[in-house]
Amino acid sequence: MATGRGWILQQHSLGLARAAAASQRPASPPCPSGRSQFSAAPPPGPERGRKKSGIFACHETENICIQGQCQRTSIKSKSCPCIESMPSEILLKIFSYLDALSLLCIGCVNKHFYHLSNDNVIWFKIYSSFFPPKRTNWKTKPVERTAVLPSHATVLDRESGYWKKEYIMKQIAAGKTKIIQFLKPINPYTGLPLKIKEAIKAYNLSWVIVLKDRNGKEHVMEQVDISFNDTSITVFWYGTNWPCLDTLQTLELCGVTPLLLDRCKVPTYNIPRRRSLIAEFSLTNLTNTTTMIGSDVLVELFRLNPGLLVGLWKKGNGIAFITASLHHHQLLERSTLGSVTAPYVLPPHKPILDDVDPEYGLHGYQLHVDMHSGGHTYMCGTFRNVFCRKDYIRNGFLRLTVISLKNNSQHLPLAGKVGFFWRTDVFEGNVQNCYMMDVTLLDEMEKPFWCFSAPVYMKLSSKASCLYDYTGHNYDLNYVDSEGKVHIELVWLEETKEYYIVNLVLYLSTEKVNSWFGTKY
Repeated sequence: MATGRGWILQQHSLGLARAAAASQRPASPPCPSGRSQFSAAPPPGPERGRKKSGIFACHETENICIQGQCQRTSIKSKSCPCIESMPSEILLKIFSYLDALSLLCIGCVNKHFYHLSNDNVIWFKIYSSFFPPKRTNWKTKPVERTAVLPSHATVLDRESGYWKKEYIMKQIAAGKTKIIQFLKPINPYTGLPLKIKEAIKAYNLSWVIVLKDRNGKEHVMEQVDISFNDTSITVFWYGTNWPCLDTLQTLELCGVTPLLLDRCKVPTYNIPRRRSLIAEFSLTNLTNTTTMIGSDVLVELFRLNPGLLVGLWKKGNGIAFITASLHHHQLLERSTLGSVTAPYVLPPHKPILDDVDPEYGLHGYQLHVDMHSGGHTYMCGTFRNVFCRKDYIRNGFLRLTVISLKNNSQHLPLAGKVGFFWRTDVFEGNVQNCYMMDVTLLDEMEKPFWCFSAPVYMKLSSKASCLYDYTGHNYDLNYVDSEGKVHIELVWLEETKEYYIVNLVLYLSTEKVNSWFGTKY
């Protein structure tokens, strides 16, 4: 008996033979009484009867051809069974030849395939091949036991998908162990991991934004470009398939990694991936509830704390691009250890008490500041031995003066034409007086104390200048979050066509300082 593809070919050839025989069969002759076999009325004249008998014969031939076509169609439909209609035993046998990545993909086809792809016997075979049990040596002590593979009955006793979960969790743990090796070297100037770029590439880490409208529909936008800076990364999203802004309700920034790191050396979007929520923003009445930090001829920039910048077209009020600035501090943890619905929470800091130093927590700070945009660095500086006196603690903040207004030797220039460079598929531009600022503040143990990366802007100062060495317009730059504030004063020099930073002050929350150092300021 023919089976498989041979049986299908045999049935196909039989259908062709029957069709050929039907087309060669002669037409039925008219009945002896002069009537057609399809006619119930008496025949008319002889000429008309002959014409009608020919017409009826053609109808009979067409009927036979139609029956032959229907028969071939039924044979063809019976000879091509769907894979979903196969017995579960056959499907399990087919699935047993697939690797882990293929099993995860085929489980997304339908519910039936999902339950079959969770088979414990198949996944235990994959699990034991990648993580074989460690067997002890024959010369070990009698107390030690050798690792024994579980029996077939033990494997089946587990709930469905148990060994699949075990395999995935061990793969994730093994991948994290490899990444930790990249994070061990520390930059002495910033106190941050030195090989963060290599770790991101080894982890195949990328970022997406999820736009949710009022009906709950999700629009997932993949990152288009990324820029690496000294202490942060800048991720860009732009294109022509943005949903309507008026229908959007929330925006979620998420880190995305492949589910199986060892099987995905090249990043792709058609493989199972894990999503980690970093931050969630509200887009309801964006133009009315969010601060606009700058604009040019084509776009307007709106800042969403922390670190998100939305560019809207001036005509049409549609999304032109979205940019996220992410600080290196705890970047991998925030981008991989969170869940789809909850971001990663940093472990609580245990304060190291010091009863000897009466000004513990007020001195020994180290500040690293970066100002950049579009690959252009306007300022990169490290300031050591930043301190605060007890007299400077006011209104719940500690004041740390980094660049003094009265000390001309500390004033620093901004290099190049300051502005935020943006681009889309078609247009590009530069919004003046806007850029990204990265702040990394280390405590006296050189541990990151306060870190952020956010878009900032300079605006004309309303105060009269008290500096007689500079002639030009004065600008202020301010940044505020729950842990502190940054205040910068700049002066524009018309002669050299550049900005000078003449004052830089940090304000740290006393609540943050007391919880970090265990003090009571």
